Amino acid sequence: MAIKSFQGVRSKEESKKKYNAPILVEDYMTKNLITFSPEQSILEVMETFAKHHISGGPVLDNNGFLVGIVSEADCMKQISESRYFNQPILDKSVERFMTKNVETIPHDMSIFDAAGVFDRHNRRRLPVMKNDILVGQISRKDIVVAALKLTSHSWK
Repeated sequence: MAIKSFQGVRSKEESKKKYNAPILVEDYMTKNLITFSPEQSILEVMETFAKHHISGGPVLDNNGFLVGIVSEADCMKQISESRYFNQPILDKSVERFMTKNVETIPHDMSIFDAAGVFDRHNRRRLPVMKNDILVGQISRKDIVVAALKLTSHSWK
C-alpha cells in the first residue's frame, strides 16, 4: 500500500504570501547627491571625484534644475585634450564637457525596468526624477544590490 503525504488544509492567509520587498528605484537610489554647476571648473570636478570616491554626478543650473551629467569619461576628454595640445589641465568649465542630453528615470519605476534601461543604454548612473525635479541617482551597482536583496525574498 502506498504512503500518502498529507499536510492538512492550509489557511487562506498562509497560501497567499505577501510580497513586501521593496522593488522601486526610490527604495535603492542615492538621495544625498554631490552635484555640480555648469560654471564649475573640470579640475574642481576631478578633485571632487577623487575626494568622495565617486565617478560622476548631476549638473544643476542656478534654479536647481538638471541640465547635464558629468562623469569620469567626460574628464578623460579634458585630460586627452590637454595632452594633445601639450598644456596642463586648464580651468575649463563643466558645461564644455558634460553630457547635456541626459536620460532620466522616474522614482516609481521598478528596479527590473531600470535594469532594462541600463541594459539598452551604456550608462553607469541615471538621475531619478519626480515631477521634473531631481530626487536622486541610481547606479548599475544599486540595481545589482537590490536584486541580491530580493533573492532572499523570492528568487530561491
